[in-house]
Amino acid sequence: NYPPPAGLWELRDAVRQHIARTQGLEYPMEGITIVSGGRPTLYSTYRLLVNPGELVLFPLPSWNNHNYRDAAQVRVKGVACGPETAFQPTVDQLKPHISEARLLVLNTPQNPSGGVMSKETVADFGSLLVEENLRREKSGEKPLYLLFDQIYRSLVFPGHEHYSPVQLVPECAPFVIHTDGISKGFAATGLRCGWMFGPPAIAQKMTALLTHVGAWAPKPVQQATANFLLNTKAVDSWDRDMVDQVRQRLDALHDIMQALKEEGYPVDYIEPQGAIYMSLQFRLAGLKTPEGDVLENNEAIRSFLLQKASFALVGFSAFGVEPKDLDGWFRGSVGAVSVEDIQNSLPKLRTALASLS
Repeated sequence: NYPPPAGLWELRDAVRQHIARTQGLEYPMEGITIVSGGRPTLYSTYRLLVNPGELVLFPLPSWNNHNYRDAAQVRVKGVACGPETAFQPTVDQLKPHISEARLLVLNTPQNPSGGVMSKETVADFGSLLVEENLRREKSGEKPLYLLFDQIYRSLVFPGHEHYSPVQLVPECAPFVIHTDGISKGFAATGLRCGWMFGPPAIAQKMTALLTHVGAWAPKPVQQATANFLLNTKAVDSWDRDMVDQVRQRLDALHDIMQALKEEGYPVDYIEPQGAIYMSLQFRLAGLKTPEGDVLENNEAIRSFLLQKASFALVGFSAFGVEPKDLDGWFRGSVGAVSVEDIQNSLPKLRTALASLS
């Protein structure tokens, strides 16, 4: 049979216990909705909280916001961020646009950069949310909400920690919608099970909307996820092993980029922080291939590296970054490669780069 619209009671309760244990966040059952991965929460938050023509604010690069813009017929403002903050935003960067926004979207650890937002920055955004909504309450304006995408929450490496703004500024809780699930940290993208937790009134509206979309997680997957989350020793063991395995791959990617940089090739990178990604820079624009073709932009660079070095990257242009802000930055993902695969890519990369003039 169909699962209950809000999800199996057993899983909602397991999620409630899981977020309390791992993040110290206490949410009632009414504030938790089970969905088929992370996307239904993103889509339904846009549809429920933002009217056509209203503004959604987010940093760039960002994952998929342009598609939700089109689906919800809203306006968006993407603010370009740079490598100095691992492409994560600061309050100072977004604050000038906050008064016009209906929804703010943040993602940490981030896809595509792998950047982890600092504790201080997360707290700053929580405080900004409270401050802005006090102002709006006095002037009779609609509140500002924060869609906080933490689907990579458990994939954080030494020297970095993940925080929700609600942990640091509890007063912002009425305005924060979290999205999480089993896709990334538990390497279960195909099983399609995630959860939203936030204000109960919004969770209940989301349940009603998604009932008609049919975005339920499969019932057997919900039951299995509940059983797993309640086995805290298994969860903790998995988390440790997953972080270790991903970190080994990212370290291997770091090592080959470091070697190329030390050899004088025009490359750079950001030290791994979280998720399964690493920000890689190939400053190859304007260089000429042996065939006489000029690498004019990021797409030409991406194609060259794929064809000549079998090195597959995704340019930040796929994540909303304007051409003037690209500067050779790409997402490198270690989700489908081994340490050996990564190490074996160095000779091909070196040969490809050496062929440019």
